[in-house]
Amino acid sequence: MERERRTDWFMFAIAAGLALFGTMMVYSASAMIAQRETQGMSQFTYFYKQLGFTVGGIVLMLIVSQIDYRRLENRAVVYSLLGLTAVTLVAVFFFPEINGARRWIRFGAFSIQPSEIAKIALPVFLAYFLVKNQEKVGDLKATVFPCLAVLGILSALIVLEPDLGTTIVLCVIFGAVYFSAGAKLAHFAVVAASAVAAGCALVLFAPWRMERVMAFMDPFKHSDDAGYQVVQSLYAIGSGGVFGEGFAKGQQKLFYLPYPYSDFIFSVVGEELGLIGTLAVVVAFGLLLWRGARASLNATDRFGMLLGIGITTGIVVQALFNISVVISILPAKGIPLPFISYGGSSVLVTLAAAGILISISRGSAISDTPKAPIDTVRRKKARASVN
Repeated sequence: MERERRTDWFMFAIAAGLALFGTMMVYSASAMIAQRETQGMSQFTYFYKQLGFTVGGIVLMLIVSQIDYRRLENRAVVYSLLGLTAVTLVAVFFFPEINGARRWIRFGAFSIQPSEIAKIALPVFLAYFLVKNQEKVGDLKATVFPCLAVLGILSALIVLEPDLGTTIVLCVIFGAVYFSAGAKLAHFAVVAASAVAAGCALVLFAPWRMERVMAFMDPFKHSDDAGYQVVQSLYAIGSGGVFGEGFAKGQQKLFYLPYPYSDFIFSVVGEELGLIGTLAVVVAFGLLLWRGARASLNATDRFGMLLGIGITTGIVVQALFNISVVISILPAKGIPLPFISYGGSSVLVTLAAAGILISISRGSAISDTPKAPIDTVRRKKARASVN
């Protein structure tokens, strides 16, 4: 029996609502900075850009949600997306540094951040490759090493930008998809331990990262240098109390907190909307996790399940990392808050990713026959060996 699922408008509303909320918070956090940069001509510079990207992203999410996600399960599409991501990650090194990093490809007043595309390219590749080789998921040579090679190439290019935060997100995506595909626990443990060791090495051999770690241990002791952003962030959140000081009435964004409209926008939310506002954001991401996990587990095929798990993991883990940095649970690293932080690439890619999740949830002329569980292949092999 064939049927067609309905669009998950609840998930659509969560993603669109977070993005629109982010646009308003970007205005609040950037108005005075924009006015200073334009010498008093306009306070809407960042707001107009973010609004344009948000509206475009919502339209893109709607379009993607109506396209059958199974179109991505195509060799040409998968490797073209992967190749485009790798090429653009290399291309960033031919453009000037911005704030000490090479993460953007600039076209006049606009820029593209290829590392954002990697957050979709990697789960698409992993889902395709692990489904294609589902009978060899536990084989090191057939599946583990090729998947690690792709992760290693993307991670190495992003680390060189440098951007350790996005690299960690990619590693978590890899772990979630690889584990869900039925990886052997021994292999998973070795890969996880290797990733942790590599991360520790990247911190130990990078002086500025070590400074951030030391500042994380005691931010107020380093409040004049490496701990400055975190201290100002804590001041902002603390002064917001339960109900906040009111929209656009925050003080820390007034040239105390660096870049309040991007990585530390959650601080502005805490100061202006208080505990209620920050909890509302956390609950929204929790609801997105629920709907994303629901769509993934109810997917009509194994590809959709793995792809949904990868995309949901990427969005939610990045949000948790950003919030954890802002409230000083983790050392500072440059990673935006999905949907909310200023940035065209981040908003467009995240909304497109949400569109894929909605597509997975609705399907297109799909069968009511339940999909086989993850370990179906293993059970068949076990029965064959007994017989």
